[in-house]
Amino acid sequence: MLDGGHWHFHRRGRDPERLVPDRRHRPPGRYCYIVDRAKDMIVRGGFNVYPRELEEVTMTHRAVSLVAVVGVPHGEEIKAFVIKQDGTELSGQELVSWCKERMAGYEYPRIVEFRTSIPMTSTGKILKRELA
Repeated sequence: MLDGGHWHFHRRGRDPERLVPDRRHRPPGRYCYIVDRAKDMIVRGGFNVYPRELEEVTMTHRAVSLVAVVGVPHGEEIKAFVIKQDGTELSGQELVSWCKERMAGYEYPRIVEFRTSIPMTSTGKILKRELA
């Protein structure tokens, strides 16, 4: 759901793409869906990659407890910080191969780092700026 004032931007002659930091998708005649924050978007090989989509797919792996996806500066690579489920075995290459089967060729993370914790705010939001 969009903030109550977003739909007024066109009436005021403003471009909502520049004023609202959300990236959204609206199929013709349908509801508007928020895709991700513009500042989180990764450009890889000329394609826009939204970390939230990659995180949602990666979280469906049985051995993944939590994941945060960020762009690696100076090279347009995608990196996943992963916390494994207790008692599971998973290598970085196994996860990359698993993701490669379920994501577009330009989307899957090439770099995987396993951690015991990921920095978060007091409300549970992942602090990606501390990971990058």
